[in-house]
Amino acid sequence: MIRSSQEAGTTPVAALLDAAGRGDQRAWAELVLRYRDLVRAVTRSYRLQDADAGDAEQRTWLRLVEHRRTVRDPERLGGWLATTAARECLRILRERRAGVPMELEAVPDPDGDVEQRVVDAVTVARLWALVATLPPRSRLVMQELFGADARPYAEVAAATGIPIGSLGPTRARVLEQLRTLHDGELVRAG
Repeated sequence: MIRSSQEAGTTPVAALLDAAGRGDQRAWAELVLRYRDLVRAVTRSYRLQDADAGDAEQRTWLRLVEHRRTVRDPERLGGWLATTAARECLRILRERRAGVPMELEAVPDPDGDVEQRVVDAVTVARLWALVATLPPRSRLVMQELFGADARPYAEVAAATGIPIGSLGPTRARVLEQLRTLHDGELVRAG
C-alpha cells in the first residue's frame, strides 16, 4: 500500500500494478499521475477530435486494468501504454470509417491549401477506381495491405492464401500492375 505522496514517486511500477490489482485506489492514482501526460501526448498526436482523443485515453487505461497482470516488464510500462494508446487511436479511426467503402486516405498537410487537399482526394479516388479493375487476387492484396483496415503481413498472408514469403513479391507485382494501369490512364487522358 502506498503511504505518502513522497513514497509514491519512488514506488516501483511493478509494486504499483500489484497494489492497483488488489484495489488500492492510491496506486491507480499514482499510475495515472505518472503516465497520463504520455498517454495524452500519444492520443493528441493522432489529431483526433477532442471526444475521440478522450475515448482513446480512457480505452488505454481500461486496457491497463484488463492486462495489468500480463505486462511483461512493468518498468517499461510507459512504452506499453504508448503502444496501447496508439492502437486505440487507430481503432477509433477504423471505427469512424466503418461502413465506408475502402479508401486510401491521403494525409493532407494541415498547413497546405485547400486546392492540394482536393487534388489529393481525387488522386486517392482514382487509385481505388484502378484497384477495382485489377484481377480479384490482386485487388484483395491491395485491400488487405492498403485499405481502411490494413493488416500486418502475417494476417494478409492468411487472408489471401499467399505464403508470407511470397507476399512481398506479390505486392510488388500488384503495384506494378497498378502503375501500368495508372500510366495507361494518363496517356489516354493526355
